[in-house]
Amino acid sequence: MSKSALSKIAVALAYLWPAIIQAGPKSQPLNEDAALNILLHTLQRDHAYEKRISLDCVTFDTENTTRTYFEVALREKHNAKCGGDPETSPVVDRYRINRASGKIEWYNLPEDRWKTYDPAKIR
Repeated sequence: MSKSALSKIAVALAYLWPAIIQAGPKSQPLNEDAALNILLHTLQRDHAYEKRISLDCVTFDTENTTRTYFEVALREKHNAKCGGDPETSPVVDRYRINRASGKIEWYNLPEDRWKTYDPAKIR
């Protein structure tokens, strides 16, 4: 196989890795770091906040952990680079990451319910 073909495969795997992780069966439940990495890579891949806020200016705050999922608040980071009042960190959105499957749910505030992650509804 040529170097060019291997490079293309490597790029494709890097791009698709979060989806592969979400789709594949898990032998062990995700730990918190792995769940947060799946969420971050998925949001980056989908450009979910591209027109709203830089992912450099958010933090992930795990608010609830159960045997089934991690519930995470995506919060604004307020500092010299990102601006805003450093005494506050408003919630932008909330997510739930299933520990067994890696599937992501998004909290739809107006409907007051969890929905399957769909980047088109978040933008």
